[in-house]
Amino acid sequence: MKRVMPRFVPLFLLLLWSTSAPAQNWAGALLRSHNSERARWNVAPLAWDPGLARAADGYAAELARTNNWVHSPRQFRMGQGENLWMGTAGAYSLQTMVGAWLAERRWFRPSVLPAVSATGRWNDVGHYTQVIARRTTRVGCGVRSNRRWTYLVCRYSPAGNVDGRPSP
Repeated sequence: MKRVMPRFVPLFLLLLWSTSAPAQNWAGALLRSHNSERARWNVAPLAWDPGLARAADGYAAELARTNNWVHSPRQFRMGQGENLWMGTAGAYSLQTMVGAWLAERRWFRPSVLPAVSATGRWNDVGHYTQVIARRTTRVGCGVRSNRRWTYLVCRYSPAGNVDGRPSP
C-alpha cells in the first residue's frame, strides 16, 4: 500500500513516519547524536532547550510552507547559531539528517575560525563546527515536512561559529 503524505505533517507524525521511533524520543535521539560527537573532542554535552526547539520548529514550519531554502534572518535569532538540513520527505531518519552535518568532520581541522577546513572553505565544515563548539551549551530542534521535502532546523545558544575563536 502506497503512503500519501499530507501537505504539512505535524512533527510527531513526521517522526513516526520517517523513523518509526516513538515521538517522545526524537529530542533525545538528536541530543545523543550531538553529544556523542562533542565527546570525541572532550567538549561538554549540550542541554535540550525547549525555547530553542520552539523557535527551530517554527522556522522549520516556515521552510516547509514556503520551500524557501535559506537561513533565518539573524535579527530573529540573536546570539543563536542555526543548522539546516533538507531532504526527500519521509526518506531519512533523524540520525541520517544529523549525520550529514557530522560527516563534515572529514574536512575539519582544529584551528581558529574561520581557518578550520582542509578544503580552505569554512562553509564545508560550518555545520560540524556548530555542533562541536565549546561555547555552545544548549540546543533545540524542529522537523517539518511538506509533500516533497523534510526540513530539520537546530538552533544553538550561544552561537558557536565566531571568527577568531578556536574550534573546537
